[in-house]
Formats: sequence, structure tokens, C-alpha cells
Amino acid sequence: MQLIWLRSDLRLHDNTALAAAAARGPCVAVYLPSPEQWRSHDDAPCKIDFWLRNVASLSAALGELNIPLLIRPAPRWDEAPQVLLKVCRELKIDAVHVNEEYGLNETRRDAEVARTLDDQGIAFHSYLDQLLFKPGSVLTKTGNYFQVFSQFRKVCYGRLHVSLPSLVRAPARQAHTGIASDPVPLHIEGFAPSGEALRALWPAGESEARRRLETFVEQHLDHYQTDRDFPAKPGTSQLSAYLLAGVVSPRQCLHAALQANQGEFESGNVGAVTWINELLWREFYKHILVGYPRVSRHRAFRPETEAMAWRDAPEELAAWKEARTGLPIIDAAMRQLLETGWMHNRLRMVVAMFLTKNLLIDWREGERFFMQHLIDGDLAANNGGWQWSASTGTDAAPWFRIFNPLSQSEKFDPTGSFIKHWLTELNDLDRQQVHNPKAPCGLFDRVDYPAPIVDLGRSRARALAAFRQLPTQQRRAAEPLGDQRT
Repeated sequence: MQLIWLRSDLRLHDNTALAAAAARGPCVAVYLPSPEQWRSHDDAPCKIDFWLRNVASLSAALGELNIPLLIRPAPRWDEAPQVLLKVCRELKIDAVHVNEEYGLNETRRDAEVARTLDDQGIAFHSYLDQLLFKPGSVLTKTGNYFQVFSQFRKVCYGRLHVSLPSLVRAPARQAHTGIASDPVPLHIEGFAPSGEALRALWPAGESEARRRLETFVEQHLDHYQTDRDFPAKPGTSQLSAYLLAGVVSPRQCLHAALQANQGEFESGNVGAVTWINELLWREFYKHILVGYPRVSRHRAFRPETEAMAWRDAPEELAAWKEARTGLPIIDAAMRQLLETGWMHNRLRMVVAMFLTKNLLIDWREGERFFMQHLIDGDLAANNGGWQWSASTGTDAAPWFRIFNPLSQSEKFDPTGSFIKHWLTELNDLDRQQVHNPKAPCGLFDRVDYPAPIVDLGRSRARALAAFRQLPTQQRRAAEPLGDQRT
């Protein structure tokens, strides 16, 4: 009997470990809810709700193949070895199959599970699945992990031209095992279930993920390069939460993009090429997680930037969290996050740079808040994005480049449509006024909206001065090796 331990791979199709387990004989699946671990990782309630709904959907799909799904709580990951060993003994399991996960805690958990099972003569097989390339297989000529995305991307393109990762077939129906599936919990204590409105925004299941992928490729991929930065347009795939939970695989996304672009990676449809680059950005940050484990420990990728003199400004931090900064594009983005569990990528950069540069508040405060609210909160991508904005990470924005939220607002939400959707109190303003309703021209009495909590010009100067306080060699090291995301 084979056991597939499901984690962030909640799908039937193109699931490497599931296919491998089913090919070896009768198969049983298991899922381990780990609420204490999730809390320590700041996982958002909406994300846990989304995961549970996808587990339930997958359980039904597995049931059609006579593969039972067991639910075995392991509140913390250090309990996983004994929980799994007990299941293996009960069912006389020969081997456990998993798809690799990354990050320090994940790596340590899997190593301990493998050791515990091996001591009892039970095999433990892990497979590359949530990435296109195994971490450690894409390295510089000196054998180090890449720190610059453009160089990483170039090597990935070369590898993809030689060998394109193939899709894995779903397992066939197996004979009845006589083992009953466990009911999937509707919610986990400590993680409030999502409301109907949010659930409607993020339906569970592979069919929904594949529908989104097909719709994006057919209707939006051609215009992705031009539309992706405009939050009022349906220019992005809305697949990030599904990729994180493994409801769709990066291979499926890559194959769909290539099919739409006649098999080309670097030429042809510029929208398809741009989207493939975004898939590789996701890949890059996962590799960084493995190659530079300090980022899993809340440390800056560039250690010298740990000397940065961040401000302790609890009132300003609270205003940022509560969408009352007085900067409409910032507050609209934060309301989108609070109400939907998601934020447009351009706006993630804008609000992150506002917090870390204009307010000069430690990027870790923002990183944690995002994780606590994002339905697609992923350690690698979230950490990478925040450190990029704070000029402490890989390919970081130059410390002297600071987004102006007003010009970003005017450029990427020119009519104010996005702002007015989330800040209805500004609906009566025209397309010029809506970006800065408390400008000196005088709308103070007409609009029930706060004045900006910070002067953009003075706060920019303050941030530049703070970065200049770093020793010369450290400040130089904090300058970018590349700047592909502006």
C-alpha cells in the first residue's frame, strides 16, 4: 500500500507524487491540518479556508478513483513524523510519497519524517513538482545560487529549450481499498471561515483553476504586457492562490502559455513572454529561499542593510494597515487586500515602498501583515517582493528610487476607476482631484477623507538620508544588480 501525503499540491492532474504513488500499487492519501504551525507562519484565515475547500474538492475527485483521503491532525510540524508513522503502521504502508516543499521549516520537517520512516523500514520518496527546476540545479558558473533574476532567467530559458517539463497524467481508478475517507473539516479553530462574498471570489477546485487559466490565455494573455500594471483592468491571471495551494501546476501554466505562443519562450506574443517571465520570478524566489535560508529567518537578503535605522511609528503603521493614510491609491489597495485577500501586484510594490521609504518602517512589519491577510500569501514571493521594495533584497530597487504614490496613481489608474471602486467617498471627484483630494487647491470641506499622514517630499528626503547613513561600501552593496520589476 502506498501513501500520498498531500500538502501544497491539491490537485488530481499533473501531480507528480500522486501519479508515482498510484503507479506502484493501491494508494491512500492523507492531509495533516497543522493550525499551530499555520499560526506561527502568520497564514491568513482566508488562505486556510481556501485550502480546506480545495482539500474537500480534491477528496471528492479522489473518491471517484477509489482513493480514500484521511485527515490526521498534526498541530505542529514536529508532530508529523509520529502521526504519519501511526498511519503507516495501521495501513501497512510500504512507502510515503510527497512533492517537495521549500523553506527551513518545511525542509526540516520532511527530513525528520524521512528519518523516522526509514528507521521503521518505510520508504520516503519526494518529487520535484511545484517548480520547473529543482533548487540547486540552476547555478552560476562558480556553483552558487543566482542573485540576479535576469541571469537566472537566461539559464532557465536555455534549459527549457533543451528539455521542457512534461505533464503527468492523473491516476486511473483503482480497486476499492475498503478504507473510508474522513470528512474534511469545514473550518479550523482559530481561523475564521471566509464569508460568502470572499468565497465567491475564490471558488475551490481544479475545474475553477483550469477555467481561470483557459480564460486568461484566451482573453487576456495577448494584452498582459500592457494591461498587467493597471489595477482597474482584468489584466492578470488571478491564479496566484491556486498556484500556491497546488490546485494548478506551473507546468500546466507554462504549457498553456507556450501553446498560445507557438512554442516560443523569448519571441512571438509579448504578453505570453512576459507571463512566462512572471512564472520564472516565482521560481527565482523559491530558489532564493533554498540558497539563502536567512530570508526564512526574517533576515535581510543583503545582511549589510540590517544596519538600517527603521522608525518606530505605531500610529503611522496602524494608519497604513487600516487604509487611512490619506493617499487614495494606498488606501484603495489596502481596502482591496482587507476585503478580498488579494492585492494587485503593481499596488503591492507601491504600498510596500510607501511603508518602507516614505514612512521608513521596517519591511518585516509589512511582510507579516500581508501574510496575515493574503489568500496567496507565499513566504518566498512575499518576502522577495517586500525586500525588493525596501532595497534590502535580490535585484532590489535602488535605494535612491522611491515610488511617488501620486504619480503611480495617475499613471496606472488614470481615470481613478480603481480608487473610486474601493473609496466610494471619493466618487464625486473628477479624474484629477481623486488622486490627491486634500491637495492645497482646497477640497478639505467637500470630502470626508483624511489628509495625508506624511509629506511625500520631506519623507523621501528622510529615506534618502537614512540610506546614506549606511557605510559607503554597504550603501554601494545595497544598490541594484538588476531592476526588472519597475
